[in-house]
Amino acid sequence: MLHRGHEGTEGPDGDELTVPMAWLYAEYIADELLRTGDLMPPTSFEFRAGRDALALTVFLSGSDEDLCGIRVVTRLETWLDLTAYDQPWHTWVDRRLAEAEAATPAGGRTAPDLALARAAWRWLRETELLAPDLNAVPGGMPATGEDDGPKVWTPAWRLGLPLGHLAIHLF
Repeated sequence: MLHRGHEGTEGPDGDELTVPMAWLYAEYIADELLRTGDLMPPTSFEFRAGRDALALTVFLSGSDEDLCGIRVVTRLETWLDLTAYDQPWHTWVDRRLAEAEAATPAGGRTAPDLALARAAWRWLRETELLAPDLNAVPGGMPATGEDDGPKVWTPAWRLGLPLGHLAIHLF
């Protein structure tokens, strides 16, 4: 049985369970974009940060119809704009999640979809990853290898967002 683009199944008590297809499909698109870009191992925290940032962007930027087939290609430019360096992506995510939670389930957003989106956003905000300090002064430290140089702890979304943006470019 299909409801608003989400597959329903009969639960153990006869209640209908709603499968969060909009979130799962957004996550699938993000995963494919990152795997195609081959920027980091799929088992890394950096990959997860990029996937979750992209999945939130995909999920919150359109309707379920935008996630199917040919529409994905037409949405790439929107996703590039939203993930650009000079955009306030994190405040956009907060605003769009609040709007989605306040709205009725129109557009296919269900409680299970939103729960997964909120969990991804919480992980991206609360998890810190050790990353190169992009604000370090060039020449400030002698680099002897690829992994050398100043590093800082940064929220996962600050690392995942540019990785996701680059993956869209490489697609």
